[in-house]
Amino acid sequence: MMPFAPTWTKGCASLRRARWMSVLSCVTYLQGDFEDPKTYERLRDQLERVEQARPTRGNRLFYIATPPAAFAPIGCQLGRTGLMREENGAWRRVIIEKPFGTDLASARALNHKLLDVLDEHQIYRIDHYLGKETVQNILVLRFANGLFEPIWNRDHIDHVQITVAESQTVGQRGRFYDTTGALRDMVPNHLFQLLSLVAMEPPARFEGSAVRAEKAELLEAAQVQNTADALRNSVRAQYQAGYIANNKVEDYRKTADIDPASVTETYVALKLMIDNWRWAGVPFYLRTGKALRSQLTEVAINFKQAPFAMFRDTPIDRLARNFLVLGIQPDECISLRFNAKVPGPSVTITGVGMTFDYEDYFEAARSTGYETLIYDCMIGDATLFQRADGIEAGWRIVQPFIDAWRNAGAKELAAYKAGSEGPEEAEHLLVRDGRRWRAIRG
Repeated sequence: MMPFAPTWTKGCASLRRARWMSVLSCVTYLQGDFEDPKTYERLRDQLERVEQARPTRGNRLFYIATPPAAFAPIGCQLGRTGLMREENGAWRRVIIEKPFGTDLASARALNHKLLDVLDEHQIYRIDHYLGKETVQNILVLRFANGLFEPIWNRDHIDHVQITVAESQTVGQRGRFYDTTGALRDMVPNHLFQLLSLVAMEPPARFEGSAVRAEKAELLEAAQVQNTADALRNSVRAQYQAGYIANNKVEDYRKTADIDPASVTETYVALKLMIDNWRWAGVPFYLRTGKALRSQLTEVAINFKQAPFAMFRDTPIDRLARNFLVLGIQPDECISLRFNAKVPGPSVTITGVGMTFDYEDYFEAARSTGYETLIYDCMIGDATLFQRADGIEAGWRIVQPFIDAWRNAGAKELAAYKAGSEGPEEAEHLLVRDGRRWRAIRG
C-alpha cells in the first residue's frame, strides 16, 4: 500500500472522509516488469489474497492504461499465466485504452496476439467518447422516434459533418504526438465511432453483439480510396504561432520534443463515401485538429433543401439550411434548425433553432464517459466497446491516407494559425461540392 494523504478541498467536499478512507483501504500496489512472468505470478498471489478477504466471487477486471507497446505483452501474459481463465461462474475481462494499432498491419497483429490467448468477449477496447450521453442517445434518437428514421437516408439527407475540434495544443505530449498525428490519434476511434452510430443500419435488438456487428458492417461499406483520391479527398495541416483566448501559442515545430522539420499533421479533414443503399451519394465530412478556436465536438446532419419555387415572388433569395445537430462537447444537446416566418405583414423567412439540453432537462451532471463504460464492463455489456473486426475495418479506411501522405511528404502539408478554425484548404474541400463547414464558435 502506498501512503497517500488526501487534501480536503472544496472540490472533494462531497466525499465524506470515512468513505474516502474506505476506498483507499482497498488499494494496493504491485511493481513489476510487464514482460516478466514472475510479475504475474505475484499478481495472481495478491489477487487470491484479496479474493479470500473480500466477496469478489473471483471476478477480475484488468485495466491496461499503458503505452501501446505494452498492450500485447500484458494481454499475452495475463492469458498464458491463467489470470484470465474463467471458471466456477467467475468472469475475467480486460480493458484496453486506445490507440489500437498505428496502421492496418499493426492493428491486425495486435488483435491476433490478443485473440490467441483471450476470447473476444473478454476484451473491452475503450473509447470514452462512447460514454457520453449524447453519443449513446444517437441510437435512441434514430430508432425510437418515428419522425427521424424514415428520413435518415440519401433521399432526404444532403451530407453529414462530424467535428472534433480541440483548443488545446500538443502541450507536453510532443514526443508521443509527433509520431502519431491527428489522423491516427482521433479518426479510427473517436470520429469513426460517431460515424458508425450515425450511419449504421438498425440492429435486430439493442444488445452488444448486434450493435457492434452493424457498426462494423457500416465501416466495411466505406469506400477504400486509391492514392489519388486519398490526396484529393483529404487535408492535413500543422498549426503555426497564434493566439487562443488571448494566450500566445508557439509554432508546432517549436514545441518541445517536436522535430523542427516535422510533417506530422495536427489537423485533418476527410471526405468519405459509404457504398450501401441508404447512403449512396451522401458525403460524410470529418475534421479534427489541435489549437483551434474552441473546443467543439458535434455531429451535424444537413437535410436537403425544400423546393424554392413557391417563394420565388417574395423578398427571399435563399432558405436557411436545415441542420439536426448532436452536440457532445462542451454542451451535450440536440438542436434543430429550420425556417420560420418573421412576424409582420410581408413574407420574410429566417432560420430559427430549437435546442434540447441534457443538463437542463434532466438536471444531470456531466460525466467523462469513463464511469459509464467501466460499469458496463463490470456488468458484461459490450455495446459501447469496439470489436476486432470494427477496429480493422476502421484502419482499412484510414490506410490509403497514411500511405498517400507518407509518399507526398511535406508537399501536401497545409498550415493554419493557432486559434483559427483550421486551414483554408479544408474549406475548399466542401466549397468545391457547393457546401461549407459549420462554424467552430469561440
